[in-house]
Amino acid sequence: MRLSRGVPFLAAVLTAVTLTGPAPAVSAAAETGGHCARLERVRVPGAALQRGACLDDLTTTGLTGTRYTDLADQAGLTAAGTKTPSGVPGIQIDGYFPDSSRFNATHGWRHDAQFVIRLPDHWNGGLVVTGAPGNRKQYATDKAISDRVLAQGYAYAATDKGNSGTDFYRDGVRPGDAVAEWNARTTQLTRAARRVAAQRYGHAPRRTYITGISNGGYLTRWQLENHPGLYDGGVDWEGALWTADGPSLLTSLPTAVARTLGSARDEDLYAGGFARGSEFLWPYHENAYWGVTQKIYRAEFDPSYDPRCPGGSAGSSLEEILAPCASDAAYDYGARPASVHRAVARVALTGRIGKPLITLHGDLDALLPKAADSDVYARMIDARGRGALHRYYTVRGGTHVDGLYDTYPDRLRPILPCYRSAFDALTSWVEWGTPPPADHTVGEPADGDVIDSCPLR
Repeated sequence: MRLSRGVPFLAAVLTAVTLTGPAPAVSAAAETGGHCARLERVRVPGAALQRGACLDDLTTTGLTGTRYTDLADQAGLTAAGTKTPSGVPGIQIDGYFPDSSRFNATHGWRHDAQFVIRLPDHWNGGLVVTGAPGNRKQYATDKAISDRVLAQGYAYAATDKGNSGTDFYRDGVRPGDAVAEWNARTTQLTRAARRVAAQRYGHAPRRTYITGISNGGYLTRWQLENHPGLYDGGVDWEGALWTADGPSLLTSLPTAVARTLGSARDEDLYAGGFARGSEFLWPYHENAYWGVTQKIYRAEFDPSYDPRCPGGSAGSSLEEILAPCASDAAYDYGARPASVHRAVARVALTGRIGKPLITLHGDLDALLPKAADSDVYARMIDARGRGALHRYYTVRGGTHVDGLYDTYPDRLRPILPCYRSAFDALTSWVEWGTPPPADHTVGEPADGDVIDSCPLR
């Protein structure tokens, strides 16, 4: 029963959704210079197509059932009882930048490099930018991130990263091209959104923050290492770690696939960084994450290893998509040719962040085990002499997607409330010079609202 509740989360992620619902109420005040003023001036630099709308509520509460969000693409990221704010009027701009790939079918466009930019009427002078987690699209973090930052007064921008879905690796020419595009699209959107804010409000954002979940957390790390001048800081929620010589997904997941296929023991997973105590989550991950994740990222960086699997596609049915490749159980990244390591090096992290960064990671993450990910990245930051710019909080009972809390409320806790506290801590750190708490483990609360409350003290 628990598995049957979990698999639809991934099924929703793997399904391209074209939204055709009705538009929410559009205010006539936009024509009088009040609500949504300057809508006619907003032009997204470099966009091949854009569509602007003046909306009475930019949050998921107001957008549910319309073409301005996609609840299916958000499935599983938040706990069912999560509270979110509503009633934020303003402008939404949907569109895409020029691109040659066609994975994203949202709005019927079948065009990648899609983005959403939201501009609240009551602006606090800031901008929050994110990229989609996993292989999802631009609306994936509407409930987890967009709703709250909009209610706080921030403008918000999100990208599909330039490719999406389980066949994302088919984008590009060289190994690593698809992931490299993620970084370029995030930079592109940040620059464009800053100019859009200036058009709408009369001046550029005074503060710009980068943030994200999973692959969005990786983007946060990479942007603060490579384009720190664009941002004032970031919050990294369990970002994926890519390093040329490991660790990475390609060094931890083969053992998990081998266990799925019966050729590895639990002890082998512990040696690879998987946490003791996370075993109850492994059956779900065996069926929904490990196999598909290993094969599509191996296809991205090392397509010559087994050209038949996944071949031209990760699969045409959900069963085919989720099935592991038998050859991946024996995958040895360290023994692969130098060309594979060079492909990963193109998108690798170094730890050389240039602006404040807060990292959160659940101690029961069974997809990106923190011992092989954020623990390592924290050491990389320290080795680069950037430790003063970093805070790292382990969330006890946290796992990779908060939706699993609904299945295991007695064993897990959502990370989202801790993320919200971390974002507030970051802005206080940047804007008021108030240092966040030192690195520590955020313990499980003895009582109270675990879904919506998580003090970092």
